[in-house]
Amino acid sequence: MPQTISLQRKLTEPDPLEDFAPRHVDVDGIARTVHVAGAGPAVIVMPETPGISPHLARFARWVRDAGFAVWMPSLFGRDGALPDAEEAVATFRRTCVSAEFRKLAADQPSPITHWLRGLARIAHAECGGPGVGAIGMCFTGNYALTMMLEPAVLAPVLCQPSMPLEDAASVESGPQELAAIRARLERDDLTVRAWRFAGDRFCTAQRFAAYSAALGDRFEGRVLPDDSANTRDLPPFFEHVIKGAHSVVTVHLIDEAGQPTLAARDEILAFFERRLKPA
Repeated sequence: MPQTISLQRKLTEPDPLEDFAPRHVDVDGIARTVHVAGAGPAVIVMPETPGISPHLARFARWVRDAGFAVWMPSLFGRDGALPDAEEAVATFRRTCVSAEFRKLAADQPSPITHWLRGLARIAHAECGGPGVGAIGMCFTGNYALTMMLEPAVLAPVLCQPSMPLEDAASVESGPQELAAIRARLERDDLTVRAWRFAGDRFCTAQRFAAYSAALGDRFEGRVLPDDSANTRDLPPFFEHVIKGAHSVVTVHLIDEAGQPTLAARDEILAFFERRLKPA
């Protein structure tokens, strides 16, 4: 459980991220800003559309307060911002057509996942411990799975993995990539954890079924009831575009004892604890 040491912040206002240290991390000549905070084994926290939001920063602080070094890369959007729906949709569209994020060939990881695997290696070398955790959400959900091609990554979490949007019953990774990941999961006795809401129209039951078919019992999916999602003070993109239960540990999390979304957060932190802080 995270210690209650973070300042209370309004999620309806931009987050200055002043308690994170912005760093420029270079992987093979490509530099990106990564917001770093905390100490302990590293956990890579990847943003969902439209970027590093106040809700994502809240989750990252929970990870930090649970005793981990959070590495939160800036992948798209304006860091800490609360964009209106129009700006958020424009960010999503730009990201979808960006050569760095889309696959350039069949059965090949998106170029950004190569950078993320390099980030995991750097974070592990700096922070130590047995390995690194990684959590992706929505657009970046499957990236946490692809990062399993990096041996340093031991604890992958997929929250509402939503790509590809055009085929709800498929997985973003190709068959060769999935086979390599499954072989590694079996060899190292690892599992992949995933969460979604039951009625999520972007991350469907068919998608979880596809992950199960590809990874077998190494994939552990959790499904939350739609009525357990937060519906108050939603950012414009989620109120006017998403229009339903979707983001398990950020926008749609209810920070109250006994809530299923808060229990999901605690399960994720416990998963990181078991994998990255062995007794």
